[in-house]
Amino acid sequence: MTRESLSVFDIFKIGVGPSSSHTLGPWRAAERFVNHLLNSGVLDSVQQVKVNLYGSLAKTGKGHGTDIAVQMGLCKEDPVTFNTQELQPKIEQIRNSRKLNLGGVRIVEFDPAIDIAFLKKESLPAHPNALSISATLKDGSHITQVYYSVGGGFVVQEGDDSKNEKQVSLRYDVHDADELLQNCMRAGLSISKLVAENEKAWRPEQETEAGLLKIWAIMRECIYQGCYTEGTLPGGLNVTRRAAKMNRMLLKNKSVSSIEDWMKNVEDSGSSFTEIMNWISCFALAVNEENASFGRVVTAPTNGAAGVIPAVLLYYHLFCGGKEDAKIIQFLLTASEIGSLFKKGSTISAAMGGCQAEIGVSSAMAAGALTECLGGTPAQVMQAAEIAMEHHLGMTCDPIGGLVQIPCIERNTMGAIKAITASQLALQSDADLMKVSLDHVIKTMWETALDMNSKYKETADGGLATKISINLPEC
Repeated sequence: MTRESLSVFDIFKIGVGPSSSHTLGPWRAAERFVNHLLNSGVLDSVQQVKVNLYGSLAKTGKGHGTDIAVQMGLCKEDPVTFNTQELQPKIEQIRNSRKLNLGGVRIVEFDPAIDIAFLKKESLPAHPNALSISATLKDGSHITQVYYSVGGGFVVQEGDDSKNEKQVSLRYDVHDADELLQNCMRAGLSISKLVAENEKAWRPEQETEAGLLKIWAIMRECIYQGCYTEGTLPGGLNVTRRAAKMNRMLLKNKSVSSIEDWMKNVEDSGSSFTEIMNWISCFALAVNEENASFGRVVTAPTNGAAGVIPAVLLYYHLFCGGKEDAKIIQFLLTASEIGSLFKKGSTISAAMGGCQAEIGVSSAMAAGALTECLGGTPAQVMQAAEIAMEHHLGMTCDPIGGLVQIPCIERNTMGAIKAITASQLALQSDADLMKVSLDHVIKTMWETALDMNSKYKETADGGLATKISINLPEC
């Protein structure tokens, strides 16, 4: 188990789709490389830059936009604030000019078709998601760094033996679910309250709350954008977007003027079981169609699973009385702690653990958060998270064409529905009688990940990915 201190904002990151491990992580790695050049005082001496992608980054990197992300990182664009509408024009400009504005300050010769290598038959030992970036200086010397994108936008540099920068002294030290539960019981706190206390080690409480409400705003905007965008997803698979059609049908073609107006109309559109189920699916589809289109999303805990938590949270907000900001904050704090437990005890990387590490973890996070917000005890929160993950164990990651589209987008709808079902089961159960603990299922998930054949771990070498062939674009 990794003993590390994780903040809610380590689990929830604002970024650009379609993948936290294959897009956001490499983007951040390239930024780190540029910062290293700047800090070393050699950026003005760089003549050439080369990028090598290994393992899963090579095999599915084209479909995940890894090459695009690396170029944006080398240009020192910020995935949090970058205008996603400018992404494709900027990439086309680099490709056509064969020049890169390194760090935003130095123009260097750069041909993506040559200077980014997809080494599909090579892997590095530490993690399947590996990349190396090299710079050639005027004097002929080279600077090379190797990075691993370990899931959820987290990046580890090879050879960096320094302690985790985020390792801080927390009021309540939590490394597994049992320790979390014991801390809650001793302190008489809910999970969200305990997390809120720990977050004070990083920043004032008001900053945490404001940051979480910003996360919620991005999630809402993503759903809304997805519900009003028609067309076909990029990448060559020609998947038709469905959220907009569902939204139009469920609202009976009623027009809206804003996000707030839209949410009010959704709330008033009907509350039957079928109608609510349709809305939950629509919310999740909307997010992941945006994610597949290089839109702005929140990793939760990954981009491939970014639709589960927004869908369940909006369901709670609109149909279960969760209107107050305090309830939104409570939901996100609880969800983040469940995600942290999986990050510490297993993995949130599909390249390491298959889709159980993405949709499974996000479903567990949503289930636990919904359970607390609906009045569940810490033990019931753990039970809900356990139930949700238990029924995702062994789920493979086999994206067709390496694209975060099939089966990824629909899986977010399934993960959201399973989360709600798991929450209801936990709330109607006696948690003291549960036979399988959350720690048990986290350990089982990790053992399953280790046993899983590599072709089912985001390589597009097995499963559905081998049934349909497509021609991917060159950029």
